[in-house]
Amino acid sequence: MKYYFNNNKIAEMRKERNLTQRQLAKEIETSQANLSRWEQGLNVPSIIECWKIADYFGVSIDFICGREEF
Repeated sequence: MKYYFNNNKIAEMRKERNLTQRQLAKEIETSQANLSRWEQGLNVPSIIECWKIADYFGVSIDFICGREEF
């Protein structure tokens, strides 16, 4: 099984809700710079940060990370 972080999911969900990086970063208690790096694929959020993102958007961590097969 291939493991990777799908940085596009965060950007897609953020844009669907018409949120700026700054707005989403505030909601999930991180910096806009962190969010930008995640969306660019330069860094990967921690498990705690993934939980916050998943909770905010009402999706699973597997969905955020791009894991679709079990």
